[in-house]
Amino acid sequence: MFKVLRLGFVAGVGISGWVGGGIYERRRREHREHQEHIHREHRDIRDYEMLGRIPGLPLGPKVSAATAIVPAGERGVAVADIPPEPVNAPRVAQIMRFGFPGLDHVRSHADYVLSYDRRNRVPHWVFEHLTKDSIQKSEGVERSNSEFKEDTSIHEFFRAKNSDYKHSGYDRGHMAPAGNHRRNQNMCDETFYLSNMAPQVGKGFNRDKWEHLERYARKLTKLYKNVYICTGPLYLPRKEASDGKMYVKYEVIGANNVSVPTHFFKVIVGETEDHQLELEAYVLPNQVIPDETPLNNFQVPVDSVERAAGLLFFDSQRI
Repeated sequence: MFKVLRLGFVAGVGISGWVGGGIYERRRREHREHQEHIHREHRDIRDYEMLGRIPGLPLGPKVSAATAIVPAGERGVAVADIPPEPVNAPRVAQIMRFGFPGLDHVRSHADYVLSYDRRNRVPHWVFEHLTKDSIQKSEGVERSNSEFKEDTSIHEFFRAKNSDYKHSGYDRGHMAPAGNHRRNQNMCDETFYLSNMAPQVGKGFNRDKWEHLERYARKLTKLYKNVYICTGPLYLPRKEASDGKMYVKYEVIGANNVSVPTHFFKVIVGETEDHQLELEAYVLPNQVIPDETPLNNFQVPVDSVERAAGLLFFDSQRI
């Protein structure tokens, strides 16, 4: 069902070689000359090497649903097979129209759905459905009126608390950002549950490059009638210089041992007016990222995220 963006592989660059323009950027840049494109591509690779290769992100087979462009209607799959938009359905049915990535401790809120990781005290994944209308800010709705708070629907043994983040050096990083949910104050307030948070590096990441990705996703509502977003943490292995072995290592903070992810993913699907689906995926390291580094440096095959996260995204719609 998906027209998945084609990603070019540049030998010797590892994961940094998966360079592809985002849907919005790609469409805006179609008119640019070929030489300018080549110059930008080489610059992107060089900038990303400043951060180093993303360690431990599994690269699946090159021939897969994540790397082939397959418009809806081809290979015997009809556009009609895309689930119809739920009309007058509960909000959770609209958000989860294409299925659940996983079913571990699922919680639904007024405008987003999440699966909570009780061991790590952060989400497994958070799912959103955006439209041009749904992201509009209503009069009187202010982020400044919201407060970070424990999610009392989670058993007290497994909750993160504000005290866990205090003096930790990490921000309480939204998975479903408040800026996507401003139709009323309650929707905005619910994004401040700590079950929607994970520890993120503040300056240079949460307040900068990660926020740029959130804004990019919102901008896609100008191009698509529906935008579906799944966001979550990753804990990727890296090779230790001392013995050459691969280890998964991450910090925990606070009395409740809230895990600090090594990376974060965001998988985005846009649905066009004629029911075409286009997908792209991003993985960003939880560290300071130079502001000039383009977002498309972090675009990866969706199956590599699935393998690393143990989740399946929009699986019923992929061929």
